[in-house]
Amino acid sequence: MAKTIKSSSLMSLFDWFADRRKYYSMSQKYQEREIANELWNKCAACAVVTYAKDLRANQMVCLECGHHIRVDSNERIRQLIDANTWMPLDENLRPADPLQFHDLKAYSDRITETQKKTGLVDAVQTGFGQLEGIPIALGVMDFRFMGGSMGSVVGEKLTLLIERATQRHYPVVIVCASGGARMQEGMLSLMQMAKISGTLEHHHQAQLLYISVLTNPTTGGVTASFAMLGDIILAEPKATIGFAGRRVIEQTLRQKLPDDFQTAEDLLRHGFLDAIIPRTQLKKTLAQLISLHQPFQTVSHLHTSKTIVH
Repeated sequence: MAKTIKSSSLMSLFDWFADRRKYYSMSQKYQEREIANELWNKCAACAVVTYAKDLRANQMVCLECGHHIRVDSNERIRQLIDANTWMPLDENLRPADPLQFHDLKAYSDRITETQKKTGLVDAVQTGFGQLEGIPIALGVMDFRFMGGSMGSVVGEKLTLLIERATQRHYPVVIVCASGGARMQEGMLSLMQMAKISGTLEHHHQAQLLYISVLTNPTTGGVTASFAMLGDIILAEPKATIGFAGRRVIEQTLRQKLPDDFQTAEDLLRHGFLDAIIPRTQLKKTLAQLISLHQPFQTVSHLHTSKTIVH
């Protein structure tokens, strides 16, 4: 009798553990589903959990600490461009693999996988749109696509955008987010630095405005070219901006760098930036700057833009 009771008690204990394991498994799956549905967002800076709709309404800036969460190009366009005025350009330009580059994985396979994952053709979206009623040419880099690296397609799309903006007398705004030139395309990627810079010079000679907006991160060949060629250079708070990596510089100099090295605040103190603008004020600030620098052109193009931008 004692053995029977002991055996049944042991079985009950096993059943209890099994039920608890099943409960925790279901709970974990539920939590993962909640996160997957993006109902909540945990701030990487202060660890405060915020309802996703509230966070999006605040332009993906933490309501508690002001941390600027990285956003993709689609969200950036939504934040800056007036509703129903965005007209994308050169969506059919696709990257090739002229060097037949292969490291751990073939470059062509990496491109295909990234396109499926992000829904983008390459690391930049370009187009025309209206910002507070002002027609502009906008390029937005996307860090999700191979670290926002600048290859031939990125260079060509930005070059075509600037050329068309010059023809239409539009101001150009480029939102930068990049790790630099794309190593899988070698010298072809480095050529884009000179190509975009030369096109911007023609835009400048036409006395047209170019504003660059540096977000986290903006580094490498992008920093060494069009990111720093803006007539006005803006940056988001605490964005990492630089050319070579921090560790590379420390190893070269053999000394420890300041904690705020290569931050937007550090660059502003040294005169590399014109202003640091919180994301929630960026659209309004851009509209004011464009209106101040192109007061007459802005008024005249408000009437013609409807035939161009849909």
